[in-house]
Amino acid sequence: MKFFDTTFAAISTCLTLTGAITFGTVHGQDDPGHAWHFLAEPYLMFPYMSGETGIGESLLLPVDANPGDIFDKLQMGAMLYLEAQTDKWAVTSDLVYMKLEQEVTPGALINSGEVSAKQLVWEMAGLYRIAPFWEAGIGGRFNYLQIGVDALIYQFQPGTREFSGGREKTWFDPLIITRLSTDINDKWLFQFRGDVGGFGIGSDLTWQLQAYAGYRFGKVFQLTGGYRILSTDFNQGESPREFVFDVNEFGPCVRFGFNF
Repeated sequence: MKFFDTTFAAISTCLTLTGAITFGTVHGQDDPGHAWHFLAEPYLMFPYMSGETGIGESLLLPVDANPGDIFDKLQMGAMLYLEAQTDKWAVTSDLVYMKLEQEVTPGALINSGEVSAKQLVWEMAGLYRIAPFWEAGIGGRFNYLQIGVDALIYQFQPGTREFSGGREKTWFDPLIITRLSTDINDKWLFQFRGDVGGFGIGSDLTWQLQAYAGYRFGKVFQLTGGYRILSTDFNQGESPREFVFDVNEFGPCVRFGFNF
């Protein structure tokens, strides 16, 4: 029930913010400085993954994958960024969902194996413009992770034994966010965004860096490319039933933006 309770709370927050945006849109139309503008950006990320994940009996499995590995094993993926902003305020939503399988890198403990994962990351934030090029704010990242492991592990006696198990976790990371952005002639777009959070409330530590450059082709469409790094260090429970997800996900992104 924890997953559904957290999801319901997140959806309620989204609806509340949506209502606030709608209210602001209606009552700010007479003042261009307070009118809301909207951006929808489906996007693609070509991710690398490195780190380790653990599931039961303190079994730590190394994860090392490149975009070719991931897209070869990817069963489903969806990425969508939404933003509503005025001259002073911005409300953002970033949704990432991936379902994939990845072979485990052999090591001192692992002979061979495979990790399957479903990952949902939903981030919402509110930002305030402090200067023409600088915004800061707070937000939260909702994480849902389902891990399944099938592996051959070494025993003290010669040989191996099979290990199979699964675990799912849901947690929420509060975030502190900063964003720098500018444009040239309202055509060339540049943006840098960073956040840090977790603070032991969800993850021990999570941080993210994003840098983009793009071109606006008209009033509606823009194309942006850049690079993104998302690091998550989550550890819950005690040995021998601890759950570990200490993974960096990073790689180039291409974003297809539509302005309204």
